[in-house]
Amino acid sequence: MVTDPGVPAGHGEETTLLCVPFAGAGPSFFHPWRDLAAGRWRVTSVELPGRERRFLDPPYRNVVDAARGEIDDIVADLGEGTRTVLFGHSLGAVLAYELAHLLSARGVPVERLVVSGSPGPWTQRERRAAGLEGDEFLARVEEFAGFRHEALDHPEMRELILPTLQADCEMHEAYVPSTDDPVRVPITSLRGEDDGLVTAEEARQWRAATTAGFDYVEFPGDHMYLVDLGRQVLDVIERESARERGADAAARP
Repeated sequence: MVTDPGVPAGHGEETTLLCVPFAGAGPSFFHPWRDLAAGRWRVTSVELPGRERRFLDPPYRNVVDAARGEIDDIVADLGEGTRTVLFGHSLGAVLAYELAHLLSARGVPVERLVVSGSPGPWTQRERRAAGLEGDEFLARVEEFAGFRHEALDHPEMRELILPTLQADCEMHEAYVPSTDDPVRVPITSLRGEDDGLVTAEEARQWRAATTAGFDYVEFPGDHMYLVDLGRQVLDVIERESARERGADAAARP
């Protein structure tokens, strides 16, 4: 499901920024980006089961299954003729990568894939949270993310959030790409310069995941740098997309 209240689908030639949430997050994380986008894109977000409006639906435990399960709703929401920029952070990065393959296969124009806080799709995390329980699991997640969500300090909220967070970590850490073929769209890889979970070398591995252009950009901050730097992230996406469009225009006879 894609969430974007009050905005009709299928806006002709406009570009949609389709955001894919990280582990434990829902579409509401990206709601402030609509104002920050300042009319540059229509901003929407994938709404996965197990959170927010789909709280009662069982969460996915496999990234490829999640992409295939949501693609029909995503295509319907995008509408015919809409160009799409995909953005995903951490778990969202590999899910966005799978969606880029599926959208391209359906003829939906993907302008750029922006991945954040993630090693290349063929690299699995060595230190894991899946399989841990209770406080040990939460401590490992907090170590990975660099912060602790305040809702986890409330027992009732914790019991509600924990199953989806565990499922998200399981599917992220077990992720294996559905294909060894790279995408044919440009990739921009973003990283917080103090990210202790993903090295600069790992973030640059995305170069091998595309047959088109590749860019790498670092921001001040740790793994969750984007919490405070949404405007700067959007500025980079706009800059890289504009440069790609300019190069395409210059290449035309």
